[in-house]
Amino acid sequence: MLTVNRNDKQPIWQQLLDQMIHNITTGKWPPGELLLPSRELAQLVGVSRSTIQIVYEELFSRGYTVTSRRSGTRVSNWAHVPHSPEEASPQEPTTPEIPKINIDVSHLYNWIRGKKDQKVEIDFSPHEPYLDDQFQKKWRQSFLQASSVTDLDNWAYGDTYGLVSLREQIRRYLSLERGIHVDLDQILLTSGAQHTLDLIAQGLLQEGDTVSIEDPGFPVSWLTMNYRHMDVVPVPVDTYGLQVDRVDPQSKLVFVTPGHQCAVGVIMSEPRRQQLLHMAAQHSFWIVEDDYDSEFRYRGDPLPTLFNQQPQNTLYMMSFSKLVAPGIRISAIVGPKEAIRQLSQIHELTYRQLPIMEQLTLAHFIEHGHFMRHMRRVRNVYRRRHEALTKAIIATDLDKRFQLSGVETGLHMLLEAEASFDEEMVTNQALEKGIRIYPLSTYCLESNRKGWVLGFAKVNEVAIEEGIDRLAEMLT
Repeated sequence: MLTVNRNDKQPIWQQLLDQMIHNITTGKWPPGELLLPSRELAQLVGVSRSTIQIVYEELFSRGYTVTSRRSGTRVSNWAHVPHSPEEASPQEPTTPEIPKINIDVSHLYNWIRGKKDQKVEIDFSPHEPYLDDQFQKKWRQSFLQASSVTDLDNWAYGDTYGLVSLREQIRRYLSLERGIHVDLDQILLTSGAQHTLDLIAQGLLQEGDTVSIEDPGFPVSWLTMNYRHMDVVPVPVDTYGLQVDRVDPQSKLVFVTPGHQCAVGVIMSEPRRQQLLHMAAQHSFWIVEDDYDSEFRYRGDPLPTLFNQQPQNTLYMMSFSKLVAPGIRISAIVGPKEAIRQLSQIHELTYRQLPIMEQLTLAHFIEHGHFMRHMRRVRNVYRRRHEALTKAIIATDLDKRFQLSGVETGLHMLLEAEASFDEEMVTNQALEKGIRIYPLSTYCLESNRKGWVLGFAKVNEVAIEEGIDRLAEMLT
């Protein structure tokens, strides 16, 4: 019997619907059961006929009933009735084994955070930039201003290439600061270096293609290419950068960080640059130039880009992860129009577009001068911290026991040990003393080089000196 509780906050029709669904799903009303006509049931329950009609319409729309003029409303054959208790219990679909992915993700996690994700007093992280209250204040202002924009078209499906106003600001910045002069349709906005490399693998390469990667180098570059089933060939790095004569001539792509080598920190020499550009033209392969932090240079201006010298073969990657903050997840790929158009098609199919608020906020942040003021401020901070780290290493004689490199540009430098050195033991001992240092081995694909990549962007001068003193004391 159906009942109505008029003190219940739930509407009467909802109460009746819930009871009827319960009767059907528990088998009390089996398939084919004829329901009372709406007028008769309304009188029996003591509600209006329109209420019963609403309930019957809802039952029909959800598939619990079928109706016809001749046979009235009947319970539909709506569900399979299980024949055994085992069959009645739903089973979760089997999750496939993906050991390779698990290993790669673990490597990426260890590279970014270290094997032991514990709190430490001093963290020489090479992965994160300096942020302060001033940045947060200006970013909040830009966010609020961007939020007040009344152009509702911004909230529709946008341009796959990215927000036009943001690309205009990026184009202007690249022209003024990096000497890169391009059209808007040569710029595609992406969600970080990983996303960019994945688009390149899908849009400009085919499975099985040979790609040459710096070793040591950017782990994301070979992990992404491996995931897309490319034939990854590691290329050694020395004091002058990528050893171009070791690049596989069958390569369809060469990934390089010439302005500040991702792991070792060296600058690619001009002869090597010319050698690579000549080889790319001769063998017709892509150069992917990751210019992630070369704006921060401590001896003169940033060096010219490979893109400037050979734009037809080069894809230029820039990211706001080091320039502003990793959390905003905005970067850009710059290249020939046809290549960027191809990448935009893959982007439209797999990702569609970046979130609009981050794009609007960053566009406002750049347009109103906050970005350049932020860059000037952090450059001064980095210069002081770079000097503090260099002095501390020299003062403790660590530079006599280990080879120091990468001291001209960027947000990290390398303290390299002999290949036989127990890198892991020292890394763990440093953790016990409250210091996190980042082993070079996590940047290596096949190389057996050892040492520690020391970032200074997030460590103040006092902490730098204290951390290096503790490290030196441990190593004596």
